[in-house]
Amino acid sequence: MEYLLDHLPPAWDLGPGQPEYRRKQLVEWVFVKKASSFEAMSNLPAPMRAHLASRYSLTPMTAAKIQGSKDTTRKFLWKLERGDFIESVLIPANVDLFGERSARQTLCVSSQVGCAYGCKFCASGLDGWKRHLSPAEIVGQIIEAERVAESRIDNLVFMGMGEPMANYENLMQAIEMINSPWGLNIGARHITISTSGLVPQIGMLAAQPRQLRLAISLHGASDPVRSQIMPVNRKYPIAALLDACEDYAGKKSQFITFEYILIEGVNDAPEEAKLLARHARRVRAKVNLIPYNTVEGLPWKRPSDAVIEAFAAHLKGAGCTATVRHEKGHDIDAACGQLRLREIQSA
Repeated sequence: MEYLLDHLPPAWDLGPGQPEYRRKQLVEWVFVKKASSFEAMSNLPAPMRAHLASRYSLTPMTAAKIQGSKDTTRKFLWKLERGDFIESVLIPANVDLFGERSARQTLCVSSQVGCAYGCKFCASGLDGWKRHLSPAEIVGQIIEAERVAESRIDNLVFMGMGEPMANYENLMQAIEMINSPWGLNIGARHITISTSGLVPQIGMLAAQPRQLRLAISLHGASDPVRSQIMPVNRKYPIAALLDACEDYAGKKSQFITFEYILIEGVNDAPEEAKLLARHARRVRAKVNLIPYNTVEGLPWKRPSDAVIEAFAAHLKGAGCTATVRHEKGHDIDAACGQLRLREIQSA
């Protein structure tokens, strides 16, 4: 059985003889009222509801586990109908994101089951890559999180499990439903797509009209350092990545964000800070410094507070906009993929 949200509304099969205005009613039930079943759609005729239920699955996932943090961050472990597990994280308002004080409820959304890009510090790829998420499985994370939280989510970051740009087609179809006034109606400027550095897809994103925000998971300012922890750098080295970022910045009216996880003895030297500031000035990027969040089974460590502060001071002294983001949810396996990995290991 197909998922309804794997198709845009014009392609939905309403059943024989149904007038077109029923499509608008169905859209409202799905995206506004967030109905959990076709049976609940009380103003639709019974034959139409029966047809939809026989043709489509409405909800692609259920909550397998919800961890609530002391700082009110909540992590969701979703079990997909296909048996896989993925994660989302709900970040409360008034938390620093990308160097800004957010007044919005933010959901960190996954785009794949696992990850194939092998960043050495990340838990998402420890169990390997299984598959892309479908549009329904992407949008479903938002709808289900809103249902559980009983509040509207109005800011999205595609920084959960997986490489969003590697699932570009499904991601763009999901964003059509997320951004459109008839859909979840979340503004493009409140949707951030993070990438480890897939240069061709950055070009594709620059060419499309929505003013989506771009975050680059940089984590190293020189090729030797970045290649040590991010294998993608061997295919798309920093020079090519910066060219793509410069093109993106020239076509969009907003800043790029460089995400930079500080790892003790790996990428926290003053020389890296100097290079990072130069790259950021070139493409008008803000730098989001994130002290490493320890992952069980990986050898990396968080630098001392003194080293973190010195690194940030180097950037600011070089005329770069930089913020240290202190990670939320240390008590709930906050690093991407940790909760899923624990579930798989315990099965």
